[in-house]
Amino acid sequence: MTGSALYVGKVFHARLRPTPHRLNYRVFWLMLDLAEIDALHGRLKTFSRNRFNLLSFHDRDHGDGSDRPLRAQIETRLAEVGVDVGQGAIRLLTMPRVFGFVFNPISLYYCHHEDGRLAAMVYEVTSTFGERRSYVLPVLAADAQAGRFRQRTDKRLYVSPFMDMDMTYDFQGQTPGDTLALVINGSDSEGLLIATSMSGARRPMSDRALIAAALSMPLLTLKVVAAIHWEALKLWLKRVPLTRKPAPPPDVLDLRHRG
Repeated sequence: MTGSALYVGKVFHARLRPTPHRLNYRVFWLMLDLAEIDALHGRLKTFSRNRFNLLSFHDRDHGDGSDRPLRAQIETRLAEVGVDVGQGAIRLLTMPRVFGFVFNPISLYYCHHEDGRLAAMVYEVTSTFGERRSYVLPVLAADAQAGRFRQRTDKRLYVSPFMDMDMTYDFQGQTPGDTLALVINGSDSEGLLIATSMSGARRPMSDRALIAAALSMPLLTLKVVAAIHWEALKLWLKRVPLTRKPAPPPDVLDLRHRG
């Protein structure tokens, strides 16, 4: 079994206050071992790296948007929090470009030690305002032994006009295998505000499986953007209060002005 795979599943999101609101969408992701992407590009007819195809992965869609190798970028960010994975695998869970278009609200990097233990998670969050920020969180040694992670961080990127910045995120999940499972909860001063989950089942990285996923969820990434705005409209109609977008902190990347 290679580190790369297709995961087909769903995203669930529930807002608890001030007016309850839920959404549930079918999606698919690619789990891409950064060391295997070129081999996948050579082997598959429906997947390409930095080239147009039915599904494709473009390095500049991630990290700082530069031409610097993505693994080197992640290793630098890991070093900032005292994590060294050596030659351990770094695997990225993300939605690919579909017919050249992509938008990923969140992409996840599973960063492993050379012995396979999970060392850290990197949560790469991109907003519809054209900004990106990564949360780099080490995995506790006890959790790594069990193949799971439980992490918390303060919110540092404005992602929705219906949520303030004064929030914390709680992440809980495990290293994906036959299934994918991740829970992300957001809390403010009053307690739990949003409950989110990502779940899926593993499929092989084959042309047949990729075509089946693309046909079952056509124009997936375009629909993600449409769904974000559709759900925002419903929140507005429910009279959920709007918040004012603050100036981004220095560690937020403005994608609209990248080279």
